[in-house]
Amino acid sequence: MQIPVAFQTVGLLALSNIFMTVAWYGHLKSLASKPWWIAALISWSIALFEYLLQVPANRIGYTQFSLAQLKIMQEAITLTVFVPFAMIYMNQPFKLDYVWAALCLVGAVYFIFRS
Repeated sequence: MQIPVAFQTVGLLALSNIFMTVAWYGHLKSLASKPWWIAALISWSIALFEYLLQVPANRIGYTQFSLAQLKIMQEAITLTVFVPFAMIYMNQPFKLDYVWAALCLVGAVYFIFRS
């Protein structure tokens, strides 16, 4: 059974975003006492896995979605991954601004995907 392109794309982008978020922001907590270049090397190592998932996600997705749709999809997934990461791993408080940002992205998704 073939997995639909939309599910492949969203799944790979979601996994890619997890690696991206950890690479970009995880070092702020876990490597705060280390020199920046150590954090950079570790982040680049983690980011490799982001690209190993993101590139095929976009190639697969581009067979069905426009470039703009892929970008907006990526941004919506980014917020979906970032908010729990910020709250759970980084111990940031929930902010109502997350809801407003999500609503703006819902609008962006609507406008970019309408025919």
